[in-house]
Order: sequence, then structure tokens, then C-alpha cells
Amino acid sequence: MSQNINLASAFGSPYRLWAQMARIAVDSHKVMGFRMAGMMGMAVQSPGEPFRMFAEKQAAASESLFAVMQATGRGVAADRVVSAALRPYGKRTRANSRRLLNGH
Repeated sequence: MSQNINLASAFGSPYRLWAQMARIAVDSHKVMGFRMAGMMGMAVQSPGEPFRMFAEKQAAASESLFAVMQATGRGVAADRVVSAALRPYGKRTRANSRRLLNGH
């Protein structure tokens, strides 16, 4: 049985996954710094920010689990399953980084 393999996709996927994880790492460190500055009174922070830190993690975890179940149900490759699992976290860390940078 022959299988068509797209070489660009096969070699590009690990790098895209690495870039996705690196982006989450950078954004999450920025968010932690902004939030710590807000807790110390060095930056303006909304009163609901401490609650938001915990609430958004629960929502991201459930979205991530749902994305993994969908991806495995479709039978996609393992790197795409991991990418689908990371996408909700990446979306939130990027949004938090932008929001906190603007002082909201």
C-alpha cells in the first residue's frame, strides 16, 4: 500500500509546533510579569484580575480537552493533536499579553 507524504508538511510540522510552544512561553512570561507588577501596585490592574487568573485556566483546559478529542476522533497526526491542545492556551496567553500591556 503506497501512502502519499507531503514532505514540506512532514518536516514543517515539528517546527510549527515548536514555534507555537515558544510563543506561549514568551507570552505567558509577559503575562506573569504584568500580573505580578499589578499585584505589587507597580501597574494598574483591574480588581477582578486575581479571579480571572484562575477562571481562565479552567476554561482553557476544557477547550483544550475538547480540541484533543476532536483531533483524535478525526485521526490526525500526533503533532496536530498537540497543536490543537495548545491552541486554546496560546489564544488566551496572547490575548492576556495584549490586554495587560494596554493596562486593562
